[in-house]
Amino acid sequence: MLLAVDIGNTNITFAFMKNGEVHSQFRFITKNISTSDEYGIKIIDFMNFYKIDIKDVENAIITSVVPGVMYSINSALIKYLGITPMIIGTGLKTGIKVITPNPQQIGADRIVDAAGAMAEFGGPVLVIDFGTATTYDLVLEDGSFAAGITSPGLKICANALWNETAKLPEIEIKKPDSILAKDTVTSMQAGLVYGYIGQTEYIIKKVREESKIPNLRAVATGGLGRLICSNTELIYKYDPDLTMKGLWAIAKRNA
Repeated sequence: MLLAVDIGNTNITFAFMKNGEVHSQFRFITKNISTSDEYGIKIIDFMNFYKIDIKDVENAIITSVVPGVMYSINSALIKYLGITPMIIGTGLKTGIKVITPNPQQIGADRIVDAAGAMAEFGGPVLVIDFGTATTYDLVLEDGSFAAGITSPGLKICANALWNETAKLPEIEIKKPDSILAKDTVTSMQAGLVYGYIGQTEYIIKKVREESKIPNLRAVATGGLGRLICSNTELIYKYDPDLTMKGLWAIAKRNA
């Protein structure tokens, strides 16, 4: 069994994986930074809840965009599970070749998503991750990471809307029945969700146009991705476990 850890800006996700699939998973809030002992005890508690024996966890791998959390998580895995994890970064074989001018600027999470998409769907593929930020990454047939687009995530847009205005309330992010809103809440929901669907579809079409790959397949993952993907025909498939499958593929490659 592999313990895959995805340290994102919003959540830290721990997934126990078997045969390339997620067996069980749990999340911590990233901002609530803990000590290695606190993380270790929580991990053991969740393992007991899911009835996972420490001896069954043979390896671990971490991808992170939050350097400040790495020491505690890494130390927790070493101390409580007896495993020194693989860490996505220089020296680890990912199967993804970054051909942009500054490869070191491409986040580890994007490389992992690309590896997951290549393992699941093959290339060329446009990988969309609806996370804290929404990323669109073009991966060519040979696994080359050719281009990436970054936009504010749906939740960032929502927070800006009600935090930067005096009278607009905090609302649930969901798609209203009609874009022809009749009140403040549904008008905000319509602007956020329909607007984000429009952004997503335009970027997909533009990437297809400029890459000269008219049938480029788009796949998606990430928190609010299901909401967007269920309302557009331009996304081939939504896979909430794509990042974890990427970590599995990379761990297998480096075993």
